[in-house]
Parts: sequence; C-alpha cells; structure tokens
Amino acid sequence: GASEEVTPPVQQCFMVPKKEINVVSDMAKWKRSQAYADYMGFILTLNEGVRGKKLTCEYKVSEPIEKLVALLNTLDRWIDETPPVDQPSRFGNKAFRTWYAKLDQEAEKLVSTVIPKHLADAAPEVAVYLKESVGNSTRIDYGTGHEAAFAAFLCCLCKIGVLRVDDQMAIVFKVFNRYLEVMRKLQKTYRMEPAGSQGVWGLDDFQFLPFIWGSSQLIDHPSLEPRHFVDEKVVNENHKDFMFLECILFITEMKTGPFAEHSNQLWNISAVPSWSKVNQGLIRMYKAECLEKFPVIQHFKFGSLLPIQPVTS
Repeated sequence: GASEEVTPPVQQCFMVPKKEINVVSDMAKWKRSQAYADYMGFILTLNEGVRGKKLTCEYKVSEPIEKLVALLNTLDRWIDETPPVDQPSRFGNKAFRTWYAKLDQEAEKLVSTVIPKHLADAAPEVAVYLKESVGNSTRIDYGTGHEAAFAAFLCCLCKIGVLRVDDQMAIVFKVFNRYLEVMRKLQKTYRMEPAGSQGVWGLDDFQFLPFIWGSSQLIDHPSLEPRHFVDEKVVNENHKDFMFLECILFITEMKTGPFAEHSNQLWNISAVPSWSKVNQGLIRMYKAECLEKFPVIQHFKFGSLLPIQPVTS
C-alpha cells in the first residue's frame, strides 16, 4: 500500500523539467514504467480500502477532500450555466466545448484551491490530469481513458502529500463518487459519445473503476450476490449504498431493451458466483481492456509525478 514516507518532498518531485511527454508508441515501456506501477498500486490500495464498506458508512473527511468536492461542485455549476445548444445532430452537443474552454482556462486556479501554498509549484502538472479527465472537446466524447486521468489526478495529490492514507475511503466515496455524478450529468447534458467503447462487448460505455471498487464494496455481503444486480428491485433498494449498483441504475436509465443485449459483459458477470471473483476478474479485465489498449492509453500524460522511467524496485 501507499505510505506517507514514500512521498518525496515536492522540490525533488519537480526537478524534472516540466515538459509534457505523451505516451507515444511503446506499450511495453508504459507497462514497465513507474507511472503504471504507481497508478495500479493506487487503484488496488483503494480497492482494499473500500472492501465491504457502504457508501453511506462513516469515514473521515479531511479538508483537502472537502476542497476537492467543492471543485467538482464548481464543474457541476458550470454545466447549469452552459445549456446545450440547438443543433441538427443529436450527439455531441457543441456547448460542451464552451464548458470545456472554461475548465481549460480555470484548471490551474481550481487545483490551487486544493493544494497548499508550499506545494503551489505542483499545480500546473496536476491540472493537466484534471483537464484530461472530463472528455475530449474536439470529439465531444468521454471514456475510460478520461476516467483514468481523474484517478491519476488523485494519485498525484497523494504523491505530493495533499491526500493521505487515511483519506482512502473518502477518496472513493466522496470525491470519486461526486466525479461520477458530474460526468453522468456531462454525458447526459451534452450527449457525449463513448470514447473507445467496444459497444455491446465492452463493460460499459463510459466508466470502469466504479465497477472495480463497487464490487469490492460488495465482497462478503450477507445477502447481495452478483446474480442480484440484474434485478431492478434490488438495484432500486440498494444503489445509494453501492457504487456498482449506481452504475447499473445509470445504464438502465440510458439504455432500452433487454439488459442481456445492451450490456452483455455485465450480464455474463452476474453469473460469477462471488463478489471477490468478480472483483479479481474486473481488475484483470481493466489491465487488459483499458490500460493495455493503445487507443485508451495513447493520451496518458507523463511528467515528474507519474514518470515514464522504468520502475525502480
């Protein structure tokens, strides 16, 4: 797991010249990188942190967590202030570009509200991940690569010591959950296209991480089994406690027709006997289908916080 001792002092973090490096062509290099190890370590640490816990349970909420929620509330408010425009095509409402331009302009300032003064140098680099996390303004699409940028944003805040080990549950239940709400609102309001979706063969058009962390929440649940998440009544009664069921609810609101047809992969997962097996399977699938797929990861940014250098064990 992540321990606070590992966090290098910020000066050391930023000795690397701040030039942005895109992932270019080398998937093998990415999988061996410090960035991949840190990112995956972060995902798995949070996976353990939320195991068997409900969204509604008690947990510590630190000041940086409150500030992150406030940041997301600002993004939400901007959606209300930027209504969709009338246009001939149904999908990809151009008002998203106006909304995005505002974030592009304000991102560093927003990040500075979360980061203490003595770490202010980190804001430009951390802000890159925030801007990447909301979708693509040219194509007006959103997918798991954007979601990964938000997780990387949170991972960077951990690396510079803004978020700490005891913030784990709040990172997922308060911050990431709020992020999901805002992304769903973006997807609905501007009718965003799914980015890099495999259609019926993918897990979900837009998200992946809430299925991982959401299945961890359900491990050892006394009554809810994987077969229950395709039951509308179960979803309606329990979605406020479990991220996984919130995702299912959103899918059923957005899609018509039999669940087995529009969400075939999830339908198959409902046949897995235990939540821990679902959780392990989803982690494997996430690596294979998201982190190791070039179209998803080609836009991932590297810098001094998430370096492309090979792992130093």
